Amino acid sequence: MSSRKPVYLAVYDTLADWEPGHATAQLARAGYEIRTVGPTREPVTTVGGLRIQPDLALDDVRPSDACLLILPGADLWDTGDDLAPFAHAARAFLDAGVPVAAICGATAGVAREGLLDDRDHTSAVSFYLAATGYGGGERYVEADAVTDAGLVTAGPTEPVAFAREILRLLKVYDDEAVDAWYRLFHDSDAEAYAVLEKAGVL
Repeated sequence: MSSRKPVYLAVYDTLADWEPGHATAQLARAGYEIRTVGPTREPVTTVGGLRIQPDLALDDVRPSDACLLILPGADLWDTGDDLAPFAHAARAFLDAGVPVAAICGATAGVAREGLLDDRDHTSAVSFYLAATGYGGGERYVEADAVTDAGLVTAGPTEPVAFAREILRLLKVYDDEAVDAWYRLFHDSDAEAYAVLEKAGVL
């Protein structure tokens, strides 16, 4: 049994199924335990109609118990304050020195929380975040995914780059293997397969 701390994956109604999948699958293959965290322990339903029974309720989560918090996108990020508690949790994790990874709508959530005001970041498009009224517009980067001061951000079309940044951040593999993994799954680069096989990643 691995002694490393688990990864917490936030789950909530309307979660965008495709966004955390590459990251969680690769982390699990590398030996990380993935624990789902819901608003409560009640089941949630993703945008794809999958029903998930959370392992933990958000109120029971402590940053010291995890090595990472992943916040996927969801329609609910843009329709009210239902998911604001998860953005508050992201602040608590970062304050405790535990990294956070936010993609798609979750980037707007952490923007509203003020977590992007002093960090380089990205999202779907800059004006999407600007609509939150946040103060970090000058730190927006046109990139597939960005990591700064323990916070990963990415837009909804970049789940592979999102996973790449997480693998780098947690030092799951060395840089060569992470680069090859990205080239294989993002670019369908067949030559990358041999690099991963040699590294024991596949």
